[in-house]
Amino acid sequence: MKRKLDLHTGRPVWSAYRAPSVPVTPLKRDATADVLVVGMGISGAMIAEALASDGHRVICIDRRGPMLGSTAATTALVQHEIDKPISILTRMIGRDKAERAWQRSRLAIANLEARIRERGIECRMTPRQSVYLDGNVLTPSLLREEGLARRRAGLRSDYLVPSELERRFGIAGRSALLEHGNLALDPRKLTAGMLRAAADRGTRLHAPLEASAIETLSSEVITATRQGPLIRTSSLVVATGYELLDVLPPTSHQIISTWALATKPQKRAVWPGEAFVWEASDPYLYMRVLHDGRVVCGGEDEPFMDEQHRDELIPRKMDTIATKLGRLFPLLDTTPDYTWAGAFGTTATGLPLIGRVPRRPNVFAVMGYGGNGITYSQIASELVATALSGERDCDEDLYRLT
Repeated sequence: MKRKLDLHTGRPVWSAYRAPSVPVTPLKRDATADVLVVGMGISGAMIAEALASDGHRVICIDRRGPMLGSTAATTALVQHEIDKPISILTRMIGRDKAERAWQRSRLAIANLEARIRERGIECRMTPRQSVYLDGNVLTPSLLREEGLARRRAGLRSDYLVPSELERRFGIAGRSALLEHGNLALDPRKLTAGMLRAAADRGTRLHAPLEASAIETLSSEVITATRQGPLIRTSSLVVATGYELLDVLPPTSHQIISTWALATKPQKRAVWPGEAFVWEASDPYLYMRVLHDGRVVCGGEDEPFMDEQHRDELIPRKMDTIATKLGRLFPLLDTTPDYTWAGAFGTTATGLPLIGRVPRRPNVFAVMGYGGNGITYSQIASELVATALSGERDCDEDLYRLT
């Protein structure tokens, strides 16, 4: 392992709700399969399920166990809106690529919703609008231009003037873009559901099991494990999130620390429609309502230094987040009931890195950077499944490792 991180600290709110168990077993002898997926978080689970559905023989391993990495710390605002506004992304990578990235993200949400329903996964999935507030990145006039850019790309986006925003959502003194077609869900229930669906299709789930060395040959990948057994496969998918294996090339990414809180349940105090709310600011605040009326609010992101520094900041960050949340929604009791800190990765464009590893064509990397982790996990499962079927995804150039 190239880098190991303590991916979260504190008590994430998901510990308040039971997730289905996942049937993992130890691996006691050498094994063979078509594909090895390293990682049993959201990305690994979605990829394993997609490949198993396509008829591949899959083994999935994790050094901790299912859902014990970043999955436990996500706030699970499953949005098609990319962290990088389309108007800004256009200046970075061109209009065609920017529009395709946003369109693919929107399609991924629709595909994920259909997939969850088809598999019968119970994860408290609920459609949600999102409210994107003006801020220090996009002023009201720039926010209006951003809405027009989204509409030019074929994406519905409604600009709300301050009076309309206050009337509909109770937020005073701001303007916003109202977006549609996002999903609220429980990330642990989603991940467990995908892993169980993969297991039902023959995927072998082994944990705790850590990949310690990887040898790539022309038609075979040999993965040694710290526990002893070797795993021989035709292809390898590395879905270890923000902990990178040595087989992956250096990439221009940055690890970020983020903080979040969850309030006590207060159904009567939450805003109308329970839309996601986030800001066109840096750093930005983001919030959602859970099924029982708890409000989850996170943000105050800053570059990761080390786990100790991140954790020492928890009390101050919680005070800041609670204060900002209270300014937006004065009727809420913003006293934290759960608090936690986590790590995630980001790239300059906010787009993930997904695809074949250079000079190792039978190794795929899935690095779902940015604030759209679950959305990008769905895209990764589509791209990898298409590649292993021998076809080419029309958007693979957007996410290619360089």
